[in-house]
Amino acid sequence: ILTSTTTSTTSVPITSTSMPTSTSSLPPGAVALPYDASNHTVFLYIATWSNATTFNFNGTSYGQLHIYIPAGWTVIVHYTNQEGIYHNFLIVQNDTAKPTSANVANDGKILLYVGTTASSYQANGLIGGQSATSSPITLPAGIYWFCCGIVGHAEAGMWGVIISSSSVTVPYATGLSS
Repeated sequence: ILTSTTTSTTSVPITSTSMPTSTSSLPPGAVALPYDASNHTVFLYIATWSNATTFNFNGTSYGQLHIYIPAGWTVIVHYTNQEGIYHNFLIVQNDTAKPTSANVANDGKILLYVGTTASSYQANGLIGGQSATSSPITLPAGIYWFCCGIVGHAEAGMWGVIISSSSVTVPYATGLSS
């Protein structure tokens, strides 16, 4: 679940039925993400929901969820799979605008593996109810995807976008439905 924060220490879970009010520093419809400004770290709470399509991140599919972070900030991902089938979470330095291959490594360089490993991401992940937290990764300015690396899952819609930019000052997300 993505969380919203009004300070760097208080976060409120966002559900599919309630959205917090946007702050004036964020684009309309954007949701602030939890972060620690003192060490430039953003915390992503991502889940594959069981009450949405099988191939989703926080109830979204096909690149609908966009996460914006300041360039050069560190990202720590906490991923939970609520589905009854295996899923994982990868960050890919992409060569294509969207996943086009059953093996996402054919579309770019995989930078982060959550709930799997570099040698097993195409077939293994977390099963329903399991969670994993990533090692920290710093993302320079650029556009990345996040996706499930299990063969065919990204192609079936299980992907989103991370934009790391020097014009972003506060981490936020867009594309979540209320």
